[in-house]
Amino acid sequence: MPNKDYTRIVYPLITLAILLFVWEFTIRYFQVPEYIFPSLGSVGKQLYVGYIEGTMYQHLGFTLQSMVIGYLIGCSLALILGVLIAESVTFEKFIFPFVVALQSTPKVAIAPLIMLWCGYGLLSKVVMVAIISFFPLFVNTVAGIRQTDPALIRMMRAFSASSWLTFHRVKLYAAAGHIFAGLQISIVMALIGAVVGEFVGSAKGLGWLIQSGMATFNAPIMFAAVLSLIFLGLAFTALVKFAQRKLVYWDRQPSGAPAKA
Repeated sequence: MPNKDYTRIVYPLITLAILLFVWEFTIRYFQVPEYIFPSLGSVGKQLYVGYIEGTMYQHLGFTLQSMVIGYLIGCSLALILGVLIAESVTFEKFIFPFVVALQSTPKVAIAPLIMLWCGYGLLSKVVMVAIISFFPLFVNTVAGIRQTDPALIRMMRAFSASSWLTFHRVKLYAAAGHIFAGLQISIVMALIGAVVGEFVGSAKGLGWLIQSGMATFNAPIMFAAVLSLIFLGLAFTALVKFAQRKLVYWDRQPSGAPAKA
């Protein structure tokens, strides 16, 4: 349909406009104090001061740096371990229980230990992001590889294909959709990990800015930081989806085709 892309943009904008109207109307009608729920104007002023005059760039850059580095490390480890466990039952018996144990541990509970071991700088935030973003991609990688059609694997074996060739040409292609789904979840988790690390101990970052605003009852700066985090999450999610459309071209839903049940 020619208007499909158009409506994907217009409909969310209409919803956003309604939400902003309700926000501003509620503030004015009920005369909500600024330190509890700020108006659009005060939040806009903080965003202007932060990004036009440049006072928020150091916080945005710190959060972005820890998020990207931790995300890349966590996802790399998730892919490697996911492939090894999916391909080796013996390796799974040795490693999988410890992976589940790590995932079951509340990250907020181990955050102080990470700060103790790695300090209050960038390293501790990177470690926190890597740990939190690891598991979604790890699970999706294992599930994606193991759901490969057995008939395709038998066909490759019938042609005497090596294990590497079977993995590279069949299993990896079959798991690509699952892997990118895990990457999308992990990017959101990475953002959460960066903020949690900054909450526990930091001298800068968007998470630190929110905590600092809470201590001084500065709700506008808190909202400005939250909106910045939302923008980061949307931008990186869109980036991963764009990469998926370009790379996983064989798994694309045809235009106008009915959705699968």
